[in-house]
Amino acid sequence: MNNRVCEQLGVEYPILAFSHCRDVVAAVTNAGGFGVLGGVVHSPERLEIDLSWIEAETRGRPFGVDLLLPAKYEGAERGGLEREAVRQLLPPEQQGFVDDILRRYEVPPLPDDAGAAQSPLDLMRISPKGYEPLLDVAFAHGIRLIASALGAPPPALIERAHAAGVCVAALAGNVAHAARHQAAGADLIVAQGTEAGGHTGEIATMVLVPDVVDAVSPTPVVAAGGIATGRQMAAAMALGAEGVWCGSVWLTTEEAETQPVVKQKFLRASASDTVRSRSLTGKPARMLRSAWSDEWDRRDAPEPLAMPLQGALIADAQRRIARSAASTPGAEQLASYFVGQVVGRLDRVRPARQVVLDMITEYAEVVPRFAAEANGDG
Repeated sequence: MNNRVCEQLGVEYPILAFSHCRDVVAAVTNAGGFGVLGGVVHSPERLEIDLSWIEAETRGRPFGVDLLLPAKYEGAERGGLEREAVRQLLPPEQQGFVDDILRRYEVPPLPDDAGAAQSPLDLMRISPKGYEPLLDVAFAHGIRLIASALGAPPPALIERAHAAGVCVAALAGNVAHAARHQAAGADLIVAQGTEAGGHTGEIATMVLVPDVVDAVSPTPVVAAGGIATGRQMAAAMALGAEGVWCGSVWLTTEEAETQPVVKQKFLRASASDTVRSRSLTGKPARMLRSAWSDEWDRRDAPEPLAMPLQGALIADAQRRIARSAASTPGAEQLASYFVGQVVGRLDRVRPARQVVLDMITEYAEVVPRFAAEANGDG
């Protein structure tokens, strides 16, 4: 394959693989795709370790980093809040609600030897004072792309990336966001339909992608949301995209760090088993429906807090749930994670490399058939 996205990123296949797992990132890059490491919950020290490892594993092949750069979050007017300041803003009503969930589902407390490790939800670096040290680390490595998964890339980031020869991508859930990203100077627009896992909007991929393609031309568009097979990739390209951004499909791979209990839930799930909820981060994010999201969806439940307060509110609870999900029925019912509607197709565990090859093989089978039918040869 050869198009503008392949040329910009220096890859054989325009399959962009978003993952918080460095093993997945390296495996996809080595298979000819483009791995993108989600770094929002990394400390600068951890990001340095993971990027160095990816560089060693990929031996000069291209990869990127993804961060959350939202314009709206609690404390934005002050450039972000320190962790202790965040915790002081947690209302007693929501704290009591979380405590009640843990009590009713009989989730045991953390053992005394669990240490002081924090939940990833309590480590999200979404303010400039949080993500700028991550950018320093990322640009010190050989990244080919920096992506803003939530919010328009700031001018300083655009300038810094372009000076370093790094492409800038930004995810958009509607045409207005896509136009804003293009105006900011993004090199790639990722049109992400509501089918996608994680933070996502309300417009379906089939509707969103061609609208974004038309709105931001000639800027290349990458399609996201509900894409895990070669047929779905072909459909995205037919809509005008020049690549695909996939996240959910890697969660059931051999390399994925997905919690075993949650991975088994994914393998059993259907396409209707996901829900958009603010219950994990404070912003609407698609995840596997579970007792946790159901509790927050109750009519008498309090409103989830704004980002990053919600993550801080539930951080300890999520640690307790993850710790005991394999041995406590109540914790197993509560366990969940971000995943898109394509989870219904994730019914077996495969190496990440095989996922890439299967996608490309099926894509190569589908496209000639379309061409033959268009020429009257079908």
